[in-house]
Amino acid sequence: MNSLVIDTATIRTSCSIFRGETEIFQAQHDGATEHAEALPEMVRTGLAIEPQIDQVIVGMGPGPFTGLRVGIAFAQSFATARNIPWYGVCSLDGIVPPIGPDEYVVATDARRGELYWARYKSGERIDGPRVSAVSELHQLTLAKFGFSLTEPLFPNPARLLSAAITHRITEPLYLRRPDAIPTSERR
Repeated sequence: MNSLVIDTATIRTSCSIFRGETEIFQAQHDGATEHAEALPEMVRTGLAIEPQIDQVIVGMGPGPFTGLRVGIAFAQSFATARNIPWYGVCSLDGIVPPIGPDEYVVATDARRGELYWARYKSGERIDGPRVSAVSELHQLTLAKFGFSLTEPLFPNPARLLSAAITHRITEPLYLRRPDAIPTSERR
């Protein structure tokens, strides 16, 4: 089975194509506001290598509203056009820490001095995803990885593909209100 795996939950746009569990194409582009431009080009390049796609896996966040919508809308449209299934997964489940502690936290940038994070034990999510101030996560006593805790880490496409087997979700993980405020709520 060939899988297209997409994630736009961080500043990195990533796209991979797998034949079974073997990655045969991988591309990434860093740019927090460039998901909409980068993703179609990466997919087009990947389809030149493997045009047959049987399913789409997409990171559903947590992440910024616009970035998530780009990846999710693309995945749903692509799958609908080809009459194939699509599956959403928590993007944090795709992050692999550089060392293997039994219990740890991974985090991505939520902007405004906050982090999106989840806690894992033996590779399984046991808490989260959540959004918290950076200072709150620094107080946790277990191993922490990711934005402002160590070097930034990004979802690994192979882990996202693996998560789609048992941890599928259908709704985007928006953990806070959007930055935009409706006119009727402004003072």
